[in-house]
Amino acid sequence: MVEEKKSRLFALKPLIERWPAVTKPEGHVNFRTKILWTLLCLILYFILTNVMIYGLAGQTIDLFEQYRFIMAGASGSIMHLGIGPIVTASIILQLFVGAKIIKLDLTKKEDKAIYQGTQKILVVVMIIVEAVPQIFGYLAPNPEFVTAVGGGMANFLIVLQLIIGAFLVFFMDELISKWGIGSGISLFIAAGVSQALFTGLFNWLPIRGGEISLGNPPAGVIPGTYYYATNMNLGDMTSWGYQTLFIGNNQIGYQNAIVPLLGTILIFFIVVYAESSRIELPLAHGRVRGARGRYPIRLIYASNIPVILMAALLANINMFAMLLYRSNIPLLGGQWWLGKYDFASGTTQATMGGAWYLSNPGGVNSWLIPIMGGPSDGIHGPHQYAIKVIVYMTILIVGSILFAKFWIETTDMGPSAVARQIQSSGMQIPGFRRDPRVLRKVLERYIPVVTVIGGFAVGALAGFADMVGTVGNASGTGLLLTVGIIIRLYEDIAKEQAMEMHPVLRGFFGTE
Repeated sequence: MVEEKKSRLFALKPLIERWPAVTKPEGHVNFRTKILWTLLCLILYFILTNVMIYGLAGQTIDLFEQYRFIMAGASGSIMHLGIGPIVTASIILQLFVGAKIIKLDLTKKEDKAIYQGTQKILVVVMIIVEAVPQIFGYLAPNPEFVTAVGGGMANFLIVLQLIIGAFLVFFMDELISKWGIGSGISLFIAAGVSQALFTGLFNWLPIRGGEISLGNPPAGVIPGTYYYATNMNLGDMTSWGYQTLFIGNNQIGYQNAIVPLLGTILIFFIVVYAESSRIELPLAHGRVRGARGRYPIRLIYASNIPVILMAALLANINMFAMLLYRSNIPLLGGQWWLGKYDFASGTTQATMGGAWYLSNPGGVNSWLIPIMGGPSDGIHGPHQYAIKVIVYMTILIVGSILFAKFWIETTDMGPSAVARQIQSSGMQIPGFRRDPRVLRKVLERYIPVVTVIGGFAVGALAGFADMVGTVGNASGTGLLLTVGIIIRLYEDIAKEQAMEMHPVLRGFFGTE
């Protein structure tokens, strides 16, 4: 029998074994300890998002402006990169393993350890790749700081602070996954989006500072709507008031209108319903008579991870398009068809080119009105806005399906892995022989189909929310992720409490 050739990544094994990492607990971690570590990391995250980069100039351009909430970072702080490097590293490895460019059998313990170790090394590489470009005209050092330490040293210190912040996010995510509850990446996303939703609802401060007026209303949807309703006359209402109240006004920067609020509420209920929809396979214990249970296969089987990965991919496409537009690279540098940007306006959204078609539609006021012949950017026609919506939705949905399929195969959620988990817990499907191969065949009827449906659902929901708009401009993807994350966090807490009261369940859930 010919021995199967090992992946070249095994050459990294000595480095992986010595790579710094959070120590995995040897035994069971009690519920109180997990809650403590989770809350501690969450509080530390909020503190770090308010620690601004030392020596940074006041005027900066945020490369991840459109995807800030999904990146779980704060612009200009040491959390500027957020979870971007972690998610990007995961995308690259999943694509390479899924395309069989990297030959790893993730059902084998040794191969899976190499995969996880390689991902940690790749995270460090991506931290540097995403940190260094920030100093080329985006995160500019303060002139006084440059005078004090020199231009090269000033840029180096800014990059160093970005790297330190990204490492802290990386280790906090690992700490929560091993000693806490849920995922650090998901928790940080939910924290940032929840903050944006709260301020988008209740912020009574004017949009641009100064005095409150009809041209400078309160930024929050509740105080803003109340102010407009009590201060506009009939002429204002009929000319521009109704449009501003319901779908916002791009000219004055008022986006927290009634339609985005209704869209936010609708998405919340749809996601709650979708998360509760599942197929339940009956299970019975092979040795204990009367011991029965059910294995739930959710409609959104791969959770919200596919949308996180897809959003991170779009964020990186936008970042590299910006870098290329400002570069002098032959054939690619400064080319409008890749993406043209108006940096003088302070925005990081492409104004035309391929990157424009892949950017967030930005709410009803930004695409539906131009399609209907209303005010537009003066560059694109109605048919181009329609094509943009179709392209964006198609890419988001297809990408979410592909990432959902990759994700279940790399995280022990595929039919084979689930069959082994059920078998090891002593359970079996009544009426079927107690054999992992039989279990796998039964699960193959459901899991692959549900994975595709779930990937389609999360992609479509995120795209729909992006087109309708959301309170606080948290983006549809951010809202979708937050609702799903909060539901999963609640379920994880309930599961941890159940395992604390009934230790026999730990074997079924694979925690021991």
